[in-house]
Amino acid sequence: MESAKSKVPLGQKIAFGVGMFANQMFPAILGIFMVVLVQDLGFPGWMWALIYFFPRIFDSITDPIMGFISDNTKSKWGRRKQYVLIGGVIMGVSYIFMWQLFSENSLQFNFWYFFIWSIIFYLGLTFFSVPYVAMGYEMSDDFHERTNIMAIAQWIGQWAWVIAPWFWVIMYDPEWFPSAEVAARELAVWVAIPCALCAMVPAIFIKSESTLDKDLEPLSFSNIGGSLVKILISFVEAFKIKEFRKLCGATFLIYNAFMAVSSLTFFVIVYKLFNGDAEATGIWVSLFGCLGALGTTFIVIPIVAWMSKVYGKKKAFMISQSISIVGYIMLWFLFVPGKPWMYIIALPFFSFGIGSLFTIMMSMTADVIDIDELKSGKRREGIFGAIYWWMVKVGFAIAGALSGVIIAIVGFNPDLATTDQQGAVDGLHAFFCLFPLVGTITAMLIMRNYDIDEEKANEIRSALEKKKADQFAS
Repeated sequence: MESAKSKVPLGQKIAFGVGMFANQMFPAILGIFMVVLVQDLGFPGWMWALIYFFPRIFDSITDPIMGFISDNTKSKWGRRKQYVLIGGVIMGVSYIFMWQLFSENSLQFNFWYFFIWSIIFYLGLTFFSVPYVAMGYEMSDDFHERTNIMAIAQWIGQWAWVIAPWFWVIMYDPEWFPSAEVAARELAVWVAIPCALCAMVPAIFIKSESTLDKDLEPLSFSNIGGSLVKILISFVEAFKIKEFRKLCGATFLIYNAFMAVSSLTFFVIVYKLFNGDAEATGIWVSLFGCLGALGTTFIVIPIVAWMSKVYGKKKAFMISQSISIVGYIMLWFLFVPGKPWMYIIALPFFSFGIGSLFTIMMSMTADVIDIDELKSGKRREGIFGAIYWWMVKVGFAIAGALSGVIIAIVGFNPDLATTDQQGAVDGLHAFFCLFPLVGTITAMLIMRNYDIDEEKANEIRSALEKKKADQFAS
C-alpha cells in the first residue's frame, strides 16, 4: 500500500476533489455538445449509435488493462501520478481537436474526424480516470475518513453538473454565437483547458510513495498475454467477494435506471409542461439539472457524510435512497402543465438518489479492497476501480439504448404537439418517475444484507496489520 494514513490533510482532499471536477465535467459537457452532431451537422442515427457505443466498448477493454498497469507500476513517483498527468493532457488536447467540425466538410469526413479524435479522448480518459479513482481509494485506511474524502470530492465534482446545463442556453443563443456549430468549436477550448488543468492537480499535489522496491507484477510487452490472463483472474477474484458484487449491482441499477430516463428530461418538461413549445420552455430544462446539482452540492452530500458517520454507511445509503423514492413519487404529482415551478419542490428529495450514490459507494469500495488484500496479499485499487466503473460505463451504454426503447414503447413523436399524443407524453412521464424508482427499490433489496460496518472494517484492518507484522518478522 503506497500511503494509507488514517487522517488526510484538507489540502490533499481538495486536490483529489479538483480532479473529480474534471472527471465529471468532461462527460457532462460532452453529452450536451453531442446534440450538435445531429441537430446541426446532420449525423444520422447509425453514426450517432456508433459514436455513442464504440467508445464504451473500447473503455471496457482499456479500463481493466489500465487498472492492472496502474496497480503494478514501479516508479519513484508511485503507481498513479504519471498516468493521471498524461491522461489530463491527452483529454484536454483531444477534446479541443474533436470539436473542430465544419458543416462545409462532407458528412463522412466529419464523422471519421470526430470518431478518431473521440477514441483518443476516451483513451486519455482511461489514462486519467482509472488511476485517479484508485488514488482516492488508497488515500486513507480509516473507515470514516474514506467517506470524508469522497464527500469532498463529490461536492467539488457536482459543480460540473451545476455548470453544464447552462451550455444549452449559451450554445443556442444567437446573441452569444451565430450557430451551435461555431459555439462547439470555440467553447471546446474554454472547457478543455481548465478541465485538463484540474485533471492534473491530483498528480501534482497528492503525495505518493516510491514503488521501486515493491514486489509487483512485471509490465514488459513480452508478458502481456500473461498479464491479460492475470487481469481476468483479478476480475474473477474481485467478484468472488459478495460485498463487492452488491456494490456493483446496486450502483448499476440506481445509476443506469436514472440515466435511462435523464435524457427524457427535455421531452418531459417541454411536452408535459409546455405543450411541446420548446421556445416557451425558456430556462426550465436547464434549471432542472442545475437546481438538482445544487441540491446535491449543498444539501445531499453534507447530510450523507453526516449520516454515514452517525449511522454507518449502509444505513446512510438506505435512508438516502428512501428519500429519493419520495422524490420520484413527488415528480409524478408536481409536473403540472403551465406550472413548471412546482417541480422544484421535489428536487431536494429526488437528488438524494444519484447525489449520494458515489459518495457512499466509493467509500464502501475502499473497505472491500481491504478484504481483497487480506485474502490475496495485494493492493489492487486500480483493478477494483476499473471493474466498478466498467459496470457504470457499460450500464450507461445500455441506458442510452433504453431511452430509445422507452420512446418507441410509448409511441412518442417530437414533431407532434402534446394535445395530439397525450397518451405518449403521459407514458414518458410515467417512465421518467417509475423506472428509477423500481431500480432504486431493487438496489436497496440487494444491499439489505451488506454487512461491512465500522466494527468489521476495523477488524479487517487489524488482521491486515498483524499479517504484515508477521511477514516482516519472518
